[in-house]
Amino acid sequence: MSASSWLSLLAVCILGAISPGPSLAAVMKSTLQGSRNHGLITAITHAVGIGIYAFLVAAGMAVVITQTPWLFKLMTWLGAAYLSWLGYKAIRSSGTFIGDVSKEHSSSLSRRQAALDGFLISFLNPKIAVFFLALFSQFVTPETTLTTQLLMALMATLCDGLWYCLIAGVAGHSSILPALRKRATLVSRLCGGLLILVALRILMM
Repeated sequence: MSASSWLSLLAVCILGAISPGPSLAAVMKSTLQGSRNHGLITAITHAVGIGIYAFLVAAGMAVVITQTPWLFKLMTWLGAAYLSWLGYKAIRSSGTFIGDVSKEHSSSLSRRQAALDGFLISFLNPKIAVFFLALFSQFVTPETTLTTQLLMALMATLCDGLWYCLIAGVAGHSSILPALRKRATLVSRLCGGLLILVALRILMM
């Protein structure tokens, strides 16, 4: 591809990454209920899920998903159910987090759960495949090599991962996290409400 095509692809990937939605809520939830490291783990595994979709689309595999209604519907319902579950857990959160001065108020959020949340929030969202299908259709041709496909997927992965790592890093900063923790319950409930609203929107579409 030409340099202008790569720049265009980069711009759209960045815009897609910074658009607020359930991914932002999931990263914030992990950061607040855990620590900066938990947020970074969620951000990285979320980017892995994005990268898988990006490569499958670039390789033409997403056509199978988008043209198989029952499979697309199943993934949509699974994704909505998982978002609702995350939202419910966030709303029910007591507002205590790992890293608080008082050790008796530690969250049960593990690094494994933080990683799983990040991956599933992207992998169980088939609309990401639709997004990349619409995007990559402007750039992928029959002559596109495997190397180019991998680079396109890598670009999408890095844009997503770097953005949410930045979010986790800022939210988890020592001068910012204490202030957020004072409003932990409110923030968790807002994030939980957002996740549930997104799930309902997916089901109604």
